[in-house]
Amino acid sequence: MKGPLFYSKILLFGEYGIIKDSKGLSIPYNFYNGALKLDENPSEDAIKSNTNLRRFADYLKTLQEKQPKLVQFDFESLEKDIEKGMYFDSSIPQGYGVGSSGALVAAIYDKYAQDKITVLENLTRDKLLKLKKIFGEMESFFHGKSSGLDPLNSYLSIPILINSKENIEPAGIPSQTENGTGAVFLLDSGIIGETGPMVNIFMENMKQEPFRRMLKEQFVSQTDACVDDFLKGDVKSLFKNVKKLSHTVLDNFKPMIPAQFHKLWKKGIETNDYYLKLCGSGGGGYILGFTEDIEKARKALKGYKLEVVYNF
Repeated sequence: MKGPLFYSKILLFGEYGIIKDSKGLSIPYNFYNGALKLDENPSEDAIKSNTNLRRFADYLKTLQEKQPKLVQFDFESLEKDIEKGMYFDSSIPQGYGVGSSGALVAAIYDKYAQDKITVLENLTRDKLLKLKKIFGEMESFFHGKSSGLDPLNSYLSIPILINSKENIEPAGIPSQTENGTGAVFLLDSGIIGETGPMVNIFMENMKQEPFRRMLKEQFVSQTDACVDDFLKGDVKSLFKNVKKLSHTVLDNFKPMIPAQFHKLWKKGIETNDYYLKLCGSGGGGYILGFTEDIEKARKALKGYKLEVVYNF
């Protein structure tokens, strides 16, 4: 048995902001993927994944009992497959902000949900919101609280524009310029990030009036401007706004940026060779970079691992 592939995702804009109704833009990233599998001779990782799936299945049972109208699963098949040793075979790094649990949630829903909403039908806003709610409840098993966006992106494998909590839609993003010098890239921090603690820090900060004001007046409006620029393909304005956003994050989200990257972050803003921003909740994993000249950025970030995800 080998199930279909589900891809990782990158939230280009909207981390933390979407909690407070900023816009967001999430794109599938098919460099990493995962699928449900059965093997004759499972590896140690496969056995560990199988144990996790067992716990996840128990959680889904409780979810179905509590919210029978939300989602129903074929538990007979799911439990049979888990007994046989089914596991999630994934190349998606965990704790890197690219949606490792999201792909697993999408795979389980795809195979075992009854009366599921499929990718092929007309995806109305109501259907998208229902899927997002189902996925949010499912993924909460891994994160404590989930927006459901990562699994939604992985399941549909299309860019998703978040206008607000209650308004999401598939997005058409400008096609990439093959030989473009501008790029969005991932910078590997070499540290595994934990979503829970980072979100807790953010929620604590939200209790302070100055932080709330900064979020509304700077962070959210800059994020919204970046999303609009990106979708319009206005590269000049995009880089102006990404620079502002990078500055705001450095000034107000220091705990989410690994300490050894503070100087590098600042250097990008000062030299304009690249601008860095959080990818996911931060604390480690990948850092997202934007540059108008990828060769310049490579030189400036010599010794670091860069992966280009989009070319301008």
